[in-house]
Amino acid sequence: MKTDFHIEDEVTSQLMLSVFVLAYAFGPLFLGPLSEIYGRVIVLQLANLFFLIFNIACGIGGGVLSDCFLPEERGKSIAIYSLAPLLGPAVGPIAGGFIAERTTWRWVFYATSIADGVIQVMGLFFLRETYAPKILRTRAKKLRRDTGDTSYETEAERQNKTLPEVLSTALVRPFRLLATQPIVQALAIYMAYVYGILYLMSSTFPALWTSPEYYNESTGIGGLNYISLGIGYCLGSQICARLNDLVYRRLKARNSGTGRPEFRTPLLAIAAILNPVGLFIYGWTAQTHCHWIAPNIGAMLLAMGNIVAMQCIQTYIVDAYTRFAASAMAAGSFLRSIAGFGFPLFAPYMYQALHYGWGNSLLAFISIVIGIPAPIFLWKYGERMRKMSTYAAG
Repeated sequence: MKTDFHIEDEVTSQLMLSVFVLAYAFGPLFLGPLSEIYGRVIVLQLANLFFLIFNIACGIGGGVLSDCFLPEERGKSIAIYSLAPLLGPAVGPIAGGFIAERTTWRWVFYATSIADGVIQVMGLFFLRETYAPKILRTRAKKLRRDTGDTSYETEAERQNKTLPEVLSTALVRPFRLLATQPIVQALAIYMAYVYGILYLMSSTFPALWTSPEYYNESTGIGGLNYISLGIGYCLGSQICARLNDLVYRRLKARNSGTGRPEFRTPLLAIAAILNPVGLFIYGWTAQTHCHWIAPNIGAMLLAMGNIVAMQCIQTYIVDAYTRFAASAMAAGSFLRSIAGFGFPLFAPYMYQALHYGWGNSLLAFISIVIGIPAPIFLWKYGERMRKMSTYAAG
């Protein structure tokens, strides 16, 4: 794409990735609250349809989990849910590298459009509504129609709010959660940093492997190094999926059978260690031109830490803000996507000034400062803050 569009400026070239992530910041702010008004299915289907339309145009030119799963089961469901968007940046460049070498970059958009078209058709047949208030509204409407009795109303319908009032309340909710909820603020900042590092690495990874100064690999072979990220995401997801719910159930049993979102934090502490360790190994082995497997080991550990942190944070948010999980997740998604947009823009200049060793060490030190206190803070003060909140459960 850089060649086709004659892009030479480094910041502009990074924007091709970053501007895509920037859209993640704003989409959930509207789609999350809308799903709490109109239900999950219609919003999911329309979002999928818009993706299909605009993805084709490129070529030619947490709420459901709260609805469907009990707290004891959410760790596994969150693991599957969060693996896809994190595994994508690892698997995509491998396929994209070979596609670009053998055909044209436009086929990257064509291929994803074909896959999305299949998903869209499957959704029409198999996707079912999960949002309880929407299901109740549908049942009440059917009862009124079948019986002629207008007394069948849901709690929301009894409030008799106009559509503009409902929309304004729902669309403002993610911003209100981000502005007033310390739990959302703390987790959103940590998640933003983790997500920013993910996209910083995704944007700079090819330069390490294809640069003559380092490993001098071809585009296709260089892309294969993303396998280490994919392995890290898969391992982290599988481990977290099993341990997250297991730890939750055991801590719940010790707490007289009462579950708490804070029971998700032990694994978050492990992620807080894996992230800086992975950054140190990746940075200094790349800096000293070690065998190619060494930076990949660091990248794998970082990927494991990334996905474990993301899954623990998302599960905590879903547990803590059950009814408003979509809005709370949207608030977190806003900050993390801003970070995913911004981090790749300064990455080339950081590595130019500090190189891979000290550049990644700087990221690791910041990760320690942010990541280590997070699980301790939530474990000690999470329940107290939830009790003071009008949005959180418990």
